[in-house]
Amino acid sequence: MSTAPQNVQAYRASLLHFHADPAFDGDAHAWHEDGLLVVEDGRVKAAGDHDALVGTLPPGVVPHDYRGQLITPGFIDTHLHYPQTDMIASPSEGLLPWLETYTFPTERRFSDPVHARATAEFFLDELLRCGTTTAVVYCTVHPESVEAFFDASEARNLRMVAGKVLMDRHCPDFLRDLEGGVGASAALIEKWHKRGRQLYAITPRFAPTSSDAQLHATAELARSYPDTFIQTHVSENKDECEWVGELHPQARSYLDVYERFGLMRPRALFGHCIWLDDEDFARMAATGSAASVCPTSNLFLGSGLFDFERADGARTLLSLGTDVGAGTSFSMLQTMNEAYKVARLKGSHLPALRMFYLATLGAARAMDLEGTIGSFKPGAEADFVVLDPKSTPLLARRTAQLESLEELLFALALLGDDRAIRATYSGGALVHVRRA
Repeated sequence: MSTAPQNVQAYRASLLHFHADPAFDGDAHAWHEDGLLVVEDGRVKAAGDHDALVGTLPPGVVPHDYRGQLITPGFIDTHLHYPQTDMIASPSEGLLPWLETYTFPTERRFSDPVHARATAEFFLDELLRCGTTTAVVYCTVHPESVEAFFDASEARNLRMVAGKVLMDRHCPDFLRDLEGGVGASAALIEKWHKRGRQLYAITPRFAPTSSDAQLHATAELARSYPDTFIQTHVSENKDECEWVGELHPQARSYLDVYERFGLMRPRALFGHCIWLDDEDFARMAATGSAASVCPTSNLFLGSGLFDFERADGARTLLSLGTDVGAGTSFSMLQTMNEAYKVARLKGSHLPALRMFYLATLGAARAMDLEGTIGSFKPGAEADFVVLDPKSTPLLARRTAQLESLEELLFALALLGDDRAIRATYSGGALVHVRRA
């Protein structure tokens, strides 16, 4: 559903957003227990205390009353695969057999525009139901899959990033993307990148499935379109890392393969990053590349545990991804839940404030979109979510006994899911509301 935004709208609730990373700044967030968010023409005009702002509203503007709820910027998911929606929760012994058994046969169907569009519609509905207003999305090798996704996203006026997968070896013949793959990507960039709120991601699946020739051509495409995104996978699974070492013996590490081909830069997003070493994280920080941490997927496939302390030691840009369909939930709240447990198993602690930062401003920074999405900075696009701390009996009981903002956010992250999303707004328009 979607309702066109009026010129000025206002929303009364508790407000939370960030202007820095809580891991490195003790004053990283803005919290207004009785807050007012003012939106004009689909963008944030102001966010602050209700009593300080209500008098600035134009005559006749009555705030939407969400008191007792929490409004944050819309969640940003920086790594997931829309064609894998129908194969979520498919059992396997690990990443590589999972690809062969489920992923590749499922993706074959996306040469059919009708199937692709129906899947994209369901996928976007699920994201909005979970409060996710921006996602960085893998399509398939078929241009039809990209067209279907952007058509569906544009119809909803969503801020989305997506791209056609590039894959020309070590895959089934029916998905082998030969000489025309990079050219088709260029045509899609020309059509869709920066068209409305759509943005394009150049998308080599991962190093083993792209030949040296394709990686060279991909890097040249990225140089030709420097404000596009690059998305791929790195160091997800030990077997995969060993395979890359055999294919690229000259490279210092798996990540170094991408750097040698010129694919590390701002707006380059690398999924997983589990088995990186200190030098790898330092190279990510130096190049402005970002890691997308995918805890539910990594636990599901048994790939490993992301090392938050090692990444933070290098000041690597971090964000969270659901990685549907290896990930087992579209919910960023559930993704925070698993990220917290992964951090504990690695011997560190991930505060709830940090988790909400990673799902909002942290993701926007990782995408080089700070000021556009991820916060309530004046002029930012008005993408936001209304969270209900009483959405389930257990959440209501727990949040009736709070002593701090951290406890509230932690309860939402550990106990919340799609039911905690009261409403989702994109560009100032209501795009999802939870029905009783």
